[in-house]
Amino acid sequence: MRFESFNGTEFLMMMVGSANLLAKRRSEIDALNVFPVPDGDTGTNMYHTFLAGVREARERQGAPVGEIAAAMAQGCLLGARGNSGVILSQILQGFAGAFEGKGRACTADVARAFAGGTKAAYRSVMNPVEGTMLTVCKRLSVSFSESLDRRYDMLKAMLHAYRQAQQALAETPEMLPVLKEAGVVDAGGMGLVVILEGILHALKTAAARQQLELFDIAASQQKDFIARARDVSQSIEYTYCTEMIVRGGGLPLNRIRSELSPYGDCLMVVGNDLTAKVHIHSNHPGLVLECCLKYGELHSVQINNMEEQQKEFRQAPGPEKNLGLVSVGAGSGIISIMESLGADAVIPGGQTMNPSTESILEAVNRSRAEKVLLLPNNGNIIMAAEQAASLSQKEIRVIKTTNIPQGLAAMLVHNPYGELEEVSGRMIRAAGGIRSGEITRAVRNTTSEGRHINYGEYIALSEGRILESGPDLYPVVKSLVDGIVDSHTEILTLYYGADMSWDEVRSVSQSLGKEYGGLEIETHFGGQPHYQLIVSAE
Repeated sequence: MRFESFNGTEFLMMMVGSANLLAKRRSEIDALNVFPVPDGDTGTNMYHTFLAGVREARERQGAPVGEIAAAMAQGCLLGARGNSGVILSQILQGFAGAFEGKGRACTADVARAFAGGTKAAYRSVMNPVEGTMLTVCKRLSVSFSESLDRRYDMLKAMLHAYRQAQQALAETPEMLPVLKEAGVVDAGGMGLVVILEGILHALKTAAARQQLELFDIAASQQKDFIARARDVSQSIEYTYCTEMIVRGGGLPLNRIRSELSPYGDCLMVVGNDLTAKVHIHSNHPGLVLECCLKYGELHSVQINNMEEQQKEFRQAPGPEKNLGLVSVGAGSGIISIMESLGADAVIPGGQTMNPSTESILEAVNRSRAEKVLLLPNNGNIIMAAEQAASLSQKEIRVIKTTNIPQGLAAMLVHNPYGELEEVSGRMIRAAGGIRSGEITRAVRNTTSEGRHINYGEYIALSEGRILESGPDLYPVVKSLVDGIVDSHTEILTLYYGADMSWDEVRSVSQSLGKEYGGLEIETHFGGQPHYQLIVSAE
């Protein structure tokens, strides 16, 4: 008996089958990571994205296939996490377009859906690369067109597409040498194959009566992230946020920083020997001003009473400034620093825990400004941030920061009362002037760029490359520092994570101080998971 088409109920059943199989195999997909670092989250991102779509579609149970597809696409759009989730959401947009207004969908409709989804997926990526999930999606589109020409029924067309997708996935290492060297296939492509396998399983087992097995995930990085606004009830140790520009000749940044340090916390002194920006929370702003006056002229002085700001934050219902600021960050220390630098909201997220488009959108909407600057601070969050910006009623400018130090540098030059173009340009330039890297541990044995890495070894990463690995921490840290400092570097900042003790940080900092005598070395508690150190050179 030929299976020529499906209705809305049957389509939802297929989507449930895919969601259940993604849930079971997400860890397997997560493990398909080029680098042996604890940020393989493609399977988790695709699962959460798809699950958001299924949850939305289940609200339309019994509706025609066109309405189910539209709900599925909308849920995936808002629930998209990470680059793979955003691409997946765009593929589902193709289904919504092809099934629009239809009660049932046939093989020709599915062929149009994959064709439209493939085009949308390629458009969503600035520089599409073959050997990724885009390649697998394109092969799916071609396979359904072939099935039309061969007059296959729906089930046979699905089987043909599944085999073609498997073949395309197997070929991804030949298209991307980094996959071949690491001995893995593309994770996003694997996710698409699993989705199709879930559809086939649902069709073969007549799973229409099955309920969605909501695989609740206990790990903190896999829960639904909700934007975290500043805690306005938190007690304030230092009342006055004091900021200024100091202009002079031969400004001794290290000396200024040393003299200001006893006056408060959240101290930042950045710039050059002609111009420096100073930021500090203090109970004695007058002493701060007097100290800085010794070294030059003061400009753009701002002294804000943070206790009064908290009261206003609780009471004021409308916009309070020209430009809002929303940032993504992981770790209690990192989040506190971002809040102290003026973030309206900090969205918990980063490596292994990419926030959804919807959670980013919610954070943006909570800002009291109609124009908002958005800092993703992770390369795998930029696409979701841009998708959130496209859905917001506000004017959003995404500053494409790819790591925490870039985000903090951009926040330092943010002016909530400036003009969008001017301020965003200044933030982009500030972020671009930062060189940074991270220290983490290998989660498996692998080979990368000819280097054999053993499970548990420390790894130094910078700008998408592994600089060093080894069993001992300090030699790996030193290799990272060697790779990011140059003759212009003045300050080296270490943000230490939740897995690192203060004694370890102090030992590393003291050793670096002896090795790099001309550098000012700062340490801050970041509290970030998985990464022992985030290192910034400026």
